Amino acid sequence: MPEPVREVRLRVNGESRTVVCRGDTPLLYLLRNDLGLRGSRFGCGLAQCGACMVLLDGRAVPSCDLPAWAAEDHEVETVEGLAPDPVMSALQQAFLRRQAAQCGFCTSGILVSACAHLRAGAATDPVSTAEALERNLCRCGSHGRVLAAVADAAEALQAARRAECGADGPPVTAPRADGPRGAR
Repeated sequence: MPEPVREVRLRVNGESRTVVCRGDTPLLYLLRNDLGLRGSRFGCGLAQCGACMVLLDGRAVPSCDLPAWAAEDHEVETVEGLAPDPVMSALQQAFLRRQAAQCGFCTSGILVSACAHLRAGAATDPVSTAEALERNLCRCGSHGRVLAAVADAAEALQAARRAECGADGPPVTAPRADGPRGAR
């Protein structure tokens, strides 16, 4: 029996939003269909390809199988909401320079995951970055260019911090707490 219709209160890209839906409706459907945020893509519907990644309290999670209720009382950031973030800006510039996007279908999910990785101040060696992006698939085979672009973005952010404060500073954006119950 389907979940009853209810109000789901979310905080998306810094704004409080209320949507009426079935409680088991995937977060991705709310974002795309009800809120018009179409940057996150439907790929597999099984949380295995990464096209639907969003940040939930700063942690990259697939939104295609996350029930909307699980995002209540948490901060949801989509690729659209990350646009003004300096980490996202550095990633976008590096992706363009490295031509890391082929068809572009997976790019928003990869950028969201990479943004979470860099925001957390995690290691940016190829192995650590590959592990951070392991839930993101690119069927065009641009993984090598993606890893190079993330490394370039990390270097650019580090150079900006050195120029700003004269030394290696803290992460550009403070890391967030782990995600909610039900998040993977």
